[in-house]
Amino acid sequence: MLTYDVDIWSIRKRAGRPKPWELRWRVGDRPHSRSFKLKPQADGRRAELMTALRDHQQFDEETGLPAAELLARTSPSWYEHVTNYVLMKWPQAAAKHRASIAEALAVVTPMLVTSRRGAPNEVVLRAALYQWAFRAVRNPEAVWMPRYTVEEPPPEISAALEWVAAHSIKVKDLEDPTLLRPALEALSLRMDGARAAENTVRRKRMVLSNVLRYTVEEKGLLTANPLPRVDWTPPESEDEIDFRYVPGPDVARALLGAVRDSGPRGKHLHAFFGCLYYAAMRPGEIVALKESDCTLPPASPEAVKDWGELLLGESRPEVGGGWTNDGASYDTRGLKRRKRGATRAVPIPPVLVHLLREHISRFGTADDGRLFRAARGGRVASTEYCDIWEGARKAVLTRQELKSGLAAVPYSLRHAGVSLWIKSGVDPAEVAARAGHSIAVLYRFYAKILKGGQQHSNNLIAQALDEGEQP
Repeated sequence: MLTYDVDIWSIRKRAGRPKPWELRWRVGDRPHSRSFKLKPQADGRRAELMTALRDHQQFDEETGLPAAELLARTSPSWYEHVTNYVLMKWPQAAAKHRASIAEALAVVTPMLVTSRRGAPNEVVLRAALYQWAFRAVRNPEAVWMPRYTVEEPPPEISAALEWVAAHSIKVKDLEDPTLLRPALEALSLRMDGARAAENTVRRKRMVLSNVLRYTVEEKGLLTANPLPRVDWTPPESEDEIDFRYVPGPDVARALLGAVRDSGPRGKHLHAFFGCLYYAAMRPGEIVALKESDCTLPPASPEAVKDWGELLLGESRPEVGGGWTNDGASYDTRGLKRRKRGATRAVPIPPVLVHLLREHISRFGTADDGRLFRAARGGRVASTEYCDIWEGARKAVLTRQELKSGLAAVPYSLRHAGVSLWIKSGVDPAEVAARAGHSIAVLYRFYAKILKGGQQHSNNLIAQALDEGEQP
């Protein structure tokens, strides 16, 4: 127990003893003493205790030590501390968040070491931390533990973990905030040395901030979070979408047609890609889409131009079996950045209504009602739809367009869909709601297009003002 109730007494000499000079002090109700061979040694220790007392430090009743000394003596290493942090977060964290925590800490931890001497290969060390130290598995007693303690890692992984454990700084060393600067610099770079995207840096920095806040507020291992005291801003990077590589409506429709004509799996995934473009859905939302989520107008001549609606409430993002509780390659969760159970309504045009109706008629649904599934009924893997997409690009695009990166990934269709809505004059708030974005995110990624729409709005307002001024 820490207390300010401290008395430090004068040094006394006890003749005939190997250490005759005794320093005595009291913390709360408990007396403490320490003996020294030489009087200057006792004087020096007494001066240290008096300095701590003048600095208004609390003392620990059990050990008699000032709080700062107690912290230094009991401080774990950074590596030990963050390994325990991962285990604390693991049970309640979503699979994607687990992987995100491990990724950020695997970048930071190699920077928080006492020496680089004998450091293992950077790639090996990153893999050792990401896949083995900061990934949890259940032991035979069903308790979550670091993977390397339950499974036998390869020799190079074991050597890397032994090195980082031996060279990791103490958590208390982070009272000096300058030690964080190399870690922050590492967060802002990719493995190849190029600048990381601003959103990636922000996400990793948030993980580091959360760890440090936990270190201060819950564990009491630091007096204050050192991160705000570091005068550091990430290098500027461009988060805005490069619209040179976003397909326009004609190219998007041609690519969808090429998907349809690419074979049986292409026909099965034709409506999948249609959801990416016409509803601007995320792939994780599409693979979770069920027939019960679809409100489609009747299949009649009178309703051929009627719109339908999708009510989205679930996502199955692909993350890898090492991060989920059941070993599945995907996580089942609510919509991105929304509370579990929240839904998002997305009106869909007649062309997508037709694609979905045709898909259900031809392929039916999985046992749980999902529209799109792998051959054995599971989640459609990203490798499968990316391969089909690459084949469609080769069928539609010129050699120069292929090299340029136009529509390089299936996600380009989502960008194309959102861009089309904005260019069509849809209110940005409505665009954000349909796409599952916040307004701030929409403006960050689609700024150029939105500015064009603002000019159109300005022209309309100016026209109305001019008409109002006419006699």
